[in-house]
This record gives sequence, C-alpha cells and structure tokens, in this order.
Amino acid sequence: MKSVALKFGKEHYNYSFPAGVNELNVLDPDFDIDKKKFRQNLEEVLPGEQKSFNRIAIIVSDKTRLCGYPLYLPWLLEILHDKGALQDNIFFFIAYGTHARQSDQESLAAYGDTYKKYRFIHHDCDDEDALQELGTTSRGTRVTVRKDILDSSLILTFGAISHHYFAGYGGGRKLFFPGLAGRSAVYHNHGLYLDRSNKRLEPGCQPGSLRENPLAEDLREIYEMLPAHIEIHGILNTLGEVCQLYVGADYGDFLRACDIHDYFYRSKNRDLFDLVVASAGGYPKDINFIQSHKAVHHAASFVADGGRLILLAECLDQIGSKYFLPYFEAGGFDKAFTALAASYEGNGGTALSMMTKTQRINIFLVTSLDENLCRLLQVTKISPSQVQDLIDSEKGKIAFIRNASMIFR
Repeated sequence: MKSVALKFGKEHYNYSFPAGVNELNVLDPDFDIDKKKFRQNLEEVLPGEQKSFNRIAIIVSDKTRLCGYPLYLPWLLEILHDKGALQDNIFFFIAYGTHARQSDQESLAAYGDTYKKYRFIHHDCDDEDALQELGTTSRGTRVTVRKDILDSSLILTFGAISHHYFAGYGGGRKLFFPGLAGRSAVYHNHGLYLDRSNKRLEPGCQPGSLRENPLAEDLREIYEMLPAHIEIHGILNTLGEVCQLYVGADYGDFLRACDIHDYFYRSKNRDLFDLVVASAGGYPKDINFIQSHKAVHHAASFVADGGRLILLAECLDQIGSKYFLPYFEAGGFDKAFTALAASYEGNGGTALSMMTKTQRINIFLVTSLDENLCRLLQVTKISPSQVQDLIDSEKGKIAFIRNASMIFR
C-alpha cells in the first residue's frame, strides 16, 4: 500500500492506495530567485527618465491568487525608491475583476506590511464613474478600465502565471483586464466562452490554449489597447510558493512565461482512470467553490466516462459568487445556457462547465459545503473517512493528484 497526504484547507488527510497506483504529478519547479538577479532584470526594462517615476501604479492579484507579496513587494519598492520614486506617489491596485472586495485583515495577510505603508485601491467593477472606455474589440467587447491608472507615468503588474479553464492562462495580461475592468466589459469577454450557434461551450476555450480560443484572442486584442506596462510573472510550485520571478515588457514575454509554466504543469499522461482522488491544493486554492472548480475541471479530464472523481476542497468561503447557483436552479443545462446566452452574468460559464462534468462522471466532494448545496451542484458530499472506503472498493484503474489546481492536460 502507498500512503498519501492530501491537502484540505490548511490541513491534510492521509489515504492508503494500492501498490502501483498512478500518481498524476508535475515537474515541481526548484526555487530560483535571487534578489540581485531580480533587480538586474527589472532595471533592464525600467525607463531611464526620472519623470517616469512621478506616479507609479502597481497592479496585484487578490487573495485568491497570491504571489509571495509580503516578501517580494518590498524588493520591488526598494528598486523603485532607488530610482527616485516617492512613497506617496506609489499606488497599488487590487485586480478583483468581478470578485468581492476582501477585508483589511485579508489584505494584510495577502500583502504584508506593505498594505499598511502604501495606498491600496480596491477596484470596484460597478463604479462606472471610475472607468474610461479605450475602444471596442472586433468581437464587440467595449474595453473599460480605471481612469486613475491611466494617469500613471509607470505601470507594473505583479502576479502569478496560472492556467485558466477557459481563458487559457491566468495572471499576466489578465491583471490589467479583466482585473481592473468594468463588469459589463468582463461579462462580454467571458461570454465568448459560449458557442451560441451550437448551444455548447466553445471547444477552443481550454486551459493552456491561446490559439483558436476566441476569449483569449479577445484578451490579446484588448492588450494592444492598454497602456504600455511592465509585467512581473511569478512561477509557483504546487505548494503555492513563488519559485521564479520573470520580468517582461511585452506580450511576447507573457507568452514565454506561459511556456515556462507549461513545462512544469502540462501533463503528458493521456490515460483515463475509473477513479481519481484529488486535492484542490489546499488554501487558498480551495477557499471557495469557484476557485475549487478549476481543480474539478483539471482532474475530471483524467476520469473515464462514467468514472468517479473524489475532490478534497474545503470551500471556507462557501461558493464565492452570488452569480453561480441560480443557473443550477434554472432547470438543466439547456435552460441555463439559454439564460446565459441572452445575458451573460457572473460565473454562469463556470456553472455550465460544472454541469458538463456531472453529466459525464460521478463527483464526490469532501467539503464544508452542506449536503443540500452539494445536491444542487449534482455532486455527493462525503466525509473524509468515506474516501478510503471508495478507494478500497474500486476494482478499476486508480490515480491520485496532490494538487489538481496546477496540473492540466
């Protein structure tokens, strides 16, 4: 037997698997960050004119997508101050997109003492007066972003690269838009996940896919409308720790960061299994169901039709969106799709994506969500101890995943 510890929130559970069980793993990156090298790389792309440091905007992710901020933001600030930037002229923008605002306590945990010393602006996608339109894409997205960031003499984004189940990749270009965009603009872009002609999810919208992905191609077009900015990309390990910092100044650098991420986390295993037992990766990857769904999406791709997926996802903040459950109450995929196609809203695409999985496989959750809520999601809630019973009773091919939020096919 093989004993395996799987994370659940900030804890873990141990399970015994039969000898020869398949582990669907990744090439966890080694730590390779050096302060001197980071300074050199950043200084190569920083402007030389002193006036560029008069008003600086730094865009960071919210609590759901951390990037070692307590340690590395002071490094960045030290470099900017050495260039002549004043503390009062540096502004941080939290790229919530359409996510709910986090508390000051959560922000302090996310960004460390920097949150107490500098001004942090909590983006509100519904504050129309704070937005400015930059143009309209060929797919009809009216691109809006915050007015106050457009006045900046220097803009930097700082966030972790990840794969995204319909945008291809998260981090990078997504911090600026949809991170600091208006709600209607975000919804129009996300609505490209729907193949309205065939009443299905757009097949090109896949994790790790930027070509023939209409939503990702729309984001590429939006990128060209945004002000020039410097991007600091974090490469995470499976524990959510930053292992590499990659500095870029254009879209090509973003693509190279995605290639680095791919090298570590794109699985070469093409097998399908009768049972897959997976952790969503623990906190904050399983902070709510919206975030945990990413792990569902990736793990499900390894499960054969009619097979079983067991996912450990605490969901301390419950669902994480008020625009999710109404689609499960609509009366099935077709009715939910019709409603969403008429007016895209919130995490409707996530709801449809979840429905496609429960139509194909059986999903069991170890979670803090109550049984009625799980039933509405068309999944079965089980206790931590029941996981071992399901493992022991499985006669087919079994695999496990230590962090399903990171691996993708």
